[in-house]
Amino acid sequence: MKNIRIVITLMLTLSITISNASNPKNDTNRKIETPNDSLRLAELNNFWAEVSRTVNEGDFEGYKATYHEDAVVVFTTGENKASVPIAKALEHWKQDFIDTKTGKTQNSVEFRFSQRVGDETTAHETGIFAFQSNNGTGDESPKHFVHFNALLIKRDNAWLLVMEYQKSKATEEEWNLLE
Repeated sequence: MKNIRIVITLMLTLSITISNASNPKNDTNRKIETPNDSLRLAELNNFWAEVSRTVNEGDFEGYKATYHEDAVVVFTTGENKASVPIAKALEHWKQDFIDTKTGKTQNSVEFRFSQRVGDETTAHETGIFAFQSNNGTGDESPKHFVHFNALLIKRDNAWLLVMEYQKSKATEEEWNLLE
């Protein structure tokens, strides 16, 4: 008799648990977007559009302004893995911006996201960026697709990159899945 009570209690407990788990009100994995999320995502979409614009136009100062002064860039896509302060990375990239600004080259970058987490003043963005360059001869290099993470903060109503992590090469197929 005692074993039957235990089995019945266990079955009732499992039934209630399963019933509650299938109830959408109890779905903790479901993300409910709040108005603050919508505002944050709209602001971040504008941020990434600005990053793209600065690369496309060769606007070095505009690009530099998208980073916090203490930002870090991590590169692990190639053989030489590195973590460097943004100031050092910008020194290396500056000539590309100058060449783009003067029309010697053309560069473009686009972003797509697989995960976007944050609140009113912080954001962690995961996705792929597609970078393409042309050396001014009309010959375009193939698009380079890179998995990346970005950590951002909002200061004085502006989003700033604190950390950019270029993790690994991506494929065009992976890029298309994020469309």
